[in-house]
Amino acid sequence: MQALQAKVCVITGGAGSIGRESARLFLREGARVMLVDLDAEALARTAAELGEQNVGWVAADVGDAAATQDYVRHAVATFGKIDVIVSNAGNTGIIAPLSDYPEEVFDAVMRVHVRGAFLACKYGMAAMNDGGSIVITSSVAGVRGDPGVYAYITAKHAQVGLMRAVAKEAAARGIRVNTIHPGPVDNAFQAAIEKSLSAVLQRNATEFFNDRIPLRRHATPSEIARSVLYLASDASSFTTGSRLMVDGGMSA
Repeated sequence: MQALQAKVCVITGGAGSIGRESARLFLREGARVMLVDLDAEALARTAAELGEQNVGWVAADVGDAAATQDYVRHAVATFGKIDVIVSNAGNTGIIAPLSDYPEEVFDAVMRVHVRGAFLACKYGMAAMNDGGSIVITSSVAGVRGDPGVYAYITAKHAQVGLMRAVAKEAAARGIRVNTIHPGPVDNAFQAAIEKSLSAVLQRNATEFFNDRIPLRRHATPSEIARSVLYLASDASSFTTGSRLMVDGGMSA
């Protein structure tokens, strides 16, 4: 039997590589998937690439409460009550000394990662079936600290606190809530980070990260998607309030 047979799944950040590959895998496992992203054109391309009848999309600002309620309503109206929410939308921020770090950049990163995940839980859980799963995409940055990465690291730590608090409340309905923590991934999101970091380090940031990963390479988006599937499916039926590290040993 397929792992997500007839399950209704909402994936924010659905036009990015991890969202897209998670959707691809979910569809293969029998799910009905609603993709959410800020970029309508990228969403339309992603849905067309996936080429499935059981995929829909809606453009939304995940940091906006009304937009969040709209995408939740759209998912329910299209496919029925929700079984899985993957809060995966993100933005990068910048790397800068604390004294120079722009407050508006800090606020923008917190708005997407933390407020976006909070709103997904607040409004999404009310529209979920009991026994479902919420997966919040954090990062290896959510378990460590590095100078200059003030917005992103703070946001990724905050997602863990949110997850732990929501997991305690959601457990009464059998809804599991967990964070997934990818290390560096071979995708455009990470490439943008590494481009900025290379200038700061004055060396190739991709090589810098690979030197610090015991498995000596970046993850592929499909590898992260397989771990998202584990948390979304009944394979993780007794796992809640947990952090799943998918970082090649970087945090060990």
